[in-house]
Amino acid sequence: MWQSFAPKNQVEFVLPHIKLSGRLWGARDKPLLLALHGWLDNANSFEPLAEFLPHYQVLAIDWPGHGFSDHRPGHYPLHWIDYLYDLDALLTVLPQKPLAMVGHSLGGIIASAYTAAFPEKVNRLILIEALSPLFESPTQAKARLRKSFYQHEKQLTQQHRQVKIYDSIETAVRARAHLTGLAEPWCRLLLERNMRSEMNGLGWRSDPRLKLDSPLRLTFAQVDALMQDISVATLLICGKQGFSQLQSALPKARMWFKQLSEHIIEGDHHVHMDNAQGVAQLIRDFVE
Repeated sequence: MWQSFAPKNQVEFVLPHIKLSGRLWGARDKPLLLALHGWLDNANSFEPLAEFLPHYQVLAIDWPGHGFSDHRPGHYPLHWIDYLYDLDALLTVLPQKPLAMVGHSLGGIIASAYTAAFPEKVNRLILIEALSPLFESPTQAKARLRKSFYQHEKQLTQQHRQVKIYDSIETAVRARAHLTGLAEPWCRLLLERNMRSEMNGLGWRSDPRLKLDSPLRLTFAQVDALMQDISVATLLICGKQGFSQLQSALPKARMWFKQLSEHIIEGDHHVHMDNAQGVAQLIRDFVE
C-alpha cells in the first residue's frame, strides 16, 4: 500500500538559481533561527528541536536534492561549496536576519565555512555534530577524482534502470534504521519528506547524486587557512555517542573560534533529535 505525505507549515523560497522548500515553526514576530540539516536528511530533522523552542521561529530548509526542494539541473557531480551559494541567496530573501544559524552535520559544515568567509552576515553560529569543511591528504586527489568519474559514468548509463520501490514506508524505515542506527521514529520522520508516492509503492525523492563521491576535497592547509580567527560567537554541541573525530578536534576548534562555547551531551550524531530538550536548553542559554 502506498500513501501520500502532506507537508505541514510548508514554506518555499524561489531563489535566482533554484527553488528551496522548508518548514517554519513559530509566530512571525519571534526571533528567527535558521536551521540547516545534514546529508540525506531534510527539514523534518528539526521538528523535535522546534517543539522545545516555542519562543522562536525555527526555519528549516531542505537543501537542493533533499526533501521537497528542487534538484540541481543537469548530471554534473555535486560539491559542498555549491551550498554556500544557496545559503547566501537564501539570506538575501529572508524578511529578517536570523538571530542564529543552526547547522547539523553537513549543515554545520556549510554554516561554519560561510561564517568564516562572511562573519558580518552571521549574528551567532550553532554547530551540532559539525565543525569545519572535511579535508584529506593531497595524495588522495587523483584517486578521488577517478573514483568520482567512474561513479558518475556508471550512474549515467543506468539512469533509466527501474528505481527501488518500497511497498510501505515501514519497510524503508527499518532499512534505514538498520543501516544507520538511527531510531525508527526519527527515520520515519525523515523518510516522510525524502520519499514520494509511485504507481506501485514509495520511491526516493532525494537526488541519487548525493550518494556519489565528490571529485575534489580540500586539504587541511586550505581548511585551516579558511577557519582562522572566527570572531562570531559560536556554540558547539557534540553527542557523547556521536562522531568521535569531532571531540578529538576540539583543540583545533579552540584555536579557530575566538568565542567558543562547547558542550558534549548525551546523544548520538542526531543528538538534536534524540536529545532535543537538552540541545534546546543549550541554544536558549546561548542566544539569550
